[in-house]
Amino acid sequence: MPHRDWLNTTVSTPAGERDDPHDTDSVDALAADLDAAGYTVAGIESLWERGADETSTHPGAALRRGHRVPALLALAHVGTDQRPLATLVRCFVLGVPVASVDLAAALPGLGVTRAEALGMVRIEGDDAVPLMDLRPYAFTDAAGPGEWWIASDPGELATGGALPEEYVLGVGGASLTLSGLLLQRPIATAFDLGTGCGIQAMHASRFSDRVIASDISERALRFARLNAALNGIDGIDFRLGSLYEPLAGERVDRIVSNPPFVITPRRDGVPAYDYRDGGLVGDAIVEAVVRGAAGHLAPGGIAQLLGNWEYRRAGDDLADGLERVAGWAADAGLEYWIVERERQDPSEYAETWIRDGGTRPGTPEFEALHGAWIEDFAAREVESVGFGYVLLRRPADGRVPSLGRAERLHGPLGDVSGGLAAHLEACLAAADLVEALDDDALRALRLAVAEDVTEERHHWPGAEQPTVILLRQGGGFGRVVDAGTGLAALVGAADGDLPLGVLVDAIADLLEVDRAELWDELAPATRELVAGGMLRPIVD
Repeated sequence: MPHRDWLNTTVSTPAGERDDPHDTDSVDALAADLDAAGYTVAGIESLWERGADETSTHPGAALRRGHRVPALLALAHVGTDQRPLATLVRCFVLGVPVASVDLAAALPGLGVTRAEALGMVRIEGDDAVPLMDLRPYAFTDAAGPGEWWIASDPGELATGGALPEEYVLGVGGASLTLSGLLLQRPIATAFDLGTGCGIQAMHASRFSDRVIASDISERALRFARLNAALNGIDGIDFRLGSLYEPLAGERVDRIVSNPPFVITPRRDGVPAYDYRDGGLVGDAIVEAVVRGAAGHLAPGGIAQLLGNWEYRRAGDDLADGLERVAGWAADAGLEYWIVERERQDPSEYAETWIRDGGTRPGTPEFEALHGAWIEDFAAREVESVGFGYVLLRRPADGRVPSLGRAERLHGPLGDVSGGLAAHLEACLAAADLVEALDDDALRALRLAVAEDVTEERHHWPGAEQPTVILLRQGGGFGRVVDAGTGLAALVGAADGDLPLGVLVDAIADLLEVDRAELWDELAPATRELVAGGMLRPIVD
């Protein structure tokens, strides 16, 4: 196959048809060279550790803050044995031109000519100028630890200015959030809507027999194909198209999407970045993804996505953003669990995303964009914007939708070193279990407090009784529940031995209150604690 700059080759791929413009032999050679150079997360960290010894500054920490000078200084101290690795880092992580002869030594199997044909670099005189961000990415999921190389467009650190609208993002913060949320039970078919560089499709491939991945950007699909090939991942069907069009009536077991949810003014002069702007007004792109899932999920199938939603004021009335998203799901006949993690005012939201595009505060360009964003929000009377996680489920055939949770869990997460996926999976199963129980069955259920739950009591000075009793979740979403005396006593006594009804009656007698009244108070609270993972059902 002739070599060509496949990233900049225009292709038109109808839905369902494959187009693989990259040179398979070159991609295989690149993978072998990266492996031989030790181009891994641990390998790069070893360079930073050596640099910290020399400069008293940890380059990795500075790099995460957007400053590469400490990293460049660290690379100046590497030994001959690590020079190929340092060259790759300088070129493809830091975005700095390197001597062609050094790049040839770092990629001996691929060579500079084929690296240029792959769109990785541009040769200018004796130098190779990076045209691609390429870095290792490590993770752990239910299938065990893994590490990939992920290629994308160079970011602001490398370009030194505003990003082009066709920019393809690598593994960003939202990508990490969503991949950590993805349920990891084995399924037949998954669909990654808006795949970008392909990271979510690659994660889904570890638990799916088949993955369909789509994007409206041809450039993004070329990067996604490269990343799958570079990491030896087969079974991903890449398709060009918008929203659910590429599925063409198919139903899948899992939909995953980090959609282009950023609310962007629809006017001239405001960049419409492919990776984050869905081209619709306000939060309509998230609404389209939520409502459209119902027509493409198999019975019992689950969709997981990230999104923004607007809180709109009409006179004295406020349209609650979280309730709006829940309404979209309910109208479509879907079960839902929506978690709002953050809420920003319009100005703060605008500032965040203008900076994200590489436009720096204090410049006339920044101020013009800031004004456009604020005017756009004002036109819809938007008071604030929420961000969070959406889980949708199509009920199994013949089942009435029962799961309907919309909650605000602002603030820090608990310990999620293993990701939120296992927590979500356990909570979903527990919520289904208690939802199906009537009061008599709930009274017969045995419960045990989760190991990460602690109790915190606050007293006024000299007071015998606490004024506040808080239950804190150490993992998962880090929930904090303001518990009364009865609920705190119930959680304290829940060791899995006695049925719930027996515990509640005993607590009522101890507190000298009516048993039925205490049950009416504690039953719904218990259901919430079970669904939130703070109480665990004991099932024989």
